[in-house]
Amino acid sequence: MTTSPDLDQLAQDVRHLKDRLAIQDCVMRHCRGVDRHDAELMTSCYHPDAVVKHGNSDKTITGSEYGDWSNDAHDGRFALHSHNITNVNVELDGDVAYVESYVITGFLHPDMQRSVVVFGRYVDQFERRDGAWKIAIRRAFLDLPVDGSATYLGTPRGQPIDPQQFWTRDDVSYERPVGLTSPSPQWT
Repeated sequence: MTTSPDLDQLAQDVRHLKDRLAIQDCVMRHCRGVDRHDAELMTSCYHPDAVVKHGNSDKTITGSEYGDWSNDAHDGRFALHSHNITNVNVELDGDVAYVESYVITGFLHPDMQRSVVVFGRYVDQFERRDGAWKIAIRRAFLDLPVDGSATYLGTPRGQPIDPQQFWTRDDVSYERPVGLTSPSPQWT
């Protein structure tokens, strides 16, 4: 027979796991929004009064303007980019969580000849408001950039693609249910 303290501990453990997963899901949704140029998806990861600061910049961006700001920051500077989250450390404290997420981002320059891989971190304060975990404060840091050639793209297995195929809600990743007949991104 299960005792009340056992049920209380189980409820606490489940709440802890659900909170961590909701926070990690938000971090992942944010990267998807950036790479799909989906301003609505990015903005949904922030509380409207959230603030974001990149590096040592004096500029802060609010959560409600983040999606449009991000699209403007990436559009034209890069032909393609991919943000990938690795380690996610979550420290829960009631309705606040302190989160450090490592990010590896690849950027392809518009000349299609150079690429940069950047290792960085997002240091976030998440808050649960009205039952939803979202970013309240974000600090973004670029820890290690690696600049290199993108000539692999000129080989038969690495032809460049048109990034506009990825930067809309027409991308196959939005298709529900997932099908096998919709066109894949095409090599140019």
